[in-house]
Amino acid sequence: MSLRTGPFQAVALAVAGLLLTGCAGDTGNTAPAAAKRPASGAAKSGSAGQLGAQAQTVLPQEIPSLGPRTRAKITEANRQAVVVVGNHPNSNQSVAMLYERDPVRGWKPVSGPWPAHNALLGWTDDHRTADNRSPIGVFGLTDAGGKLPDPGTKLPYDEGPDFDAPGTGFEGESLEGSFDHVVAINYNREPGNTPLDWTRPLGAEKGGGIWIHVDHGGPTQGCVSLPLARMKQLLRWLDPAKRPVVVMGDAAALGR
Repeated sequence: MSLRTGPFQAVALAVAGLLLTGCAGDTGNTAPAAAKRPASGAAKSGSAGQLGAQAQTVLPQEIPSLGPRTRAKITEANRQAVVVVGNHPNSNQSVAMLYERDPVRGWKPVSGPWPAHNALLGWTDDHRTADNRSPIGVFGLTDAGGKLPDPGTKLPYDEGPDFDAPGTGFEGESLEGSFDHVVAINYNREPGNTPLDWTRPLGAEKGGGIWIHVDHGGPTQGCVSLPLARMKQLLRWLDPAKRPVVVMGDAAALGR
């Protein structure tokens, strides 16, 4: 599938605002004595007392591209989210955004949108080995590694020559450097191990080895890829104390 199948589509970044209830109250100093509130504090109908100052109600902000079913998979412990939204169920182009959760105000965007690639044939709710589709869902991000030295991440980082990407991609592009930096996506893997660990708790037929890695200019087999500079930024931002997750899929699926 060519990357030139259509223009890059941006994801809506609208976020919930603050809902203010009430307005400025009566000072109690300028109104005539007859118009002042009774000692009991009850306001007369139609009087200025009805407009007494009220506390602001702050609505927690949500990640705008996610529907209720997807949001329900993100726990209170998850305070960082990498949100990857595909252009179409069958598209290999997507957009990535970084979000952090404030304990009072909720989720806020901190970086992005970034261009990204996903699997050649798009997305699936039932990923299988070699189906050339990326799995849809919410997955933990606990382990990193790469062929190049750690750029400064707080995640455990496994550096070594086995992070090699020989050959060419679907469009004939070189894969060299694709695994210079990777973050393992906790789909069908054992968290707490190097991304190179091939343990498959769901069985080999359900695939695995799904990573966020360096973009090579074309579709992936199932991973999400970002430009090198963005991968370094992502690695430095991720904090295991904030239980980061990746939320990934096409726009329609994530909006459920």
